[in-house]
Amino acid sequence: MSLNSHHEGPHAKLIYMANQIAKFMESKPPTEGLELMASHINDFWEPRMRRHLFEVIDAGGAGLRPLVMEAAGKIKRPELAS
Repeated sequence: MSLNSHHEGPHAKLIYMANQIAKFMESKPPTEGLELMASHINDFWEPRMRRHLFEVIDAGGAGLRPLVMEAAGKIKRPELAS
């Protein structure tokens, strides 16, 4: 199965990665999973990756698991690229 089998486009790999993290965090108690989801992205994703994630979120979050969308308010939104 390719990474793009369910989601096509420039953000397919990023959506896949975010969903893999969310899938793992969903095994935690809800509040803990939410905090860990946001913390992981804040700690390990570079600003460019977070910027692309917010492009998907701002466009409605198509393809993202609900936990990714719930965590969006706790994820550091990077400044726009100039």
